[in-house]
Amino acid sequence: MIDTTTPEHPRPGLYRHYKGGLYTVICVGRHSETEEWLVTYRSEALGSYWVRPLSMWQEHVNGTPRFTFIE
Repeated sequence: MIDTTTPEHPRPGLYRHYKGGLYTVICVGRHSETEEWLVTYRSEALGSYWVRPLSMWQEHVNGTPRFTFIE
């Protein structure tokens, strides 16, 4: 049985990576085979699209959030 509960996740908008880059969250979805939650986002500097596991998106790196919401 598929768990249809959506976990706490980033809302669409602009985020700053802990290394300084800016990224826009597009949406959150699930991997079709593993059902892992994934964040789809775009690099503002390069215009390229990326997908990262939600668990990694929400991590802290040396006590700092990996991504911080800006707007």
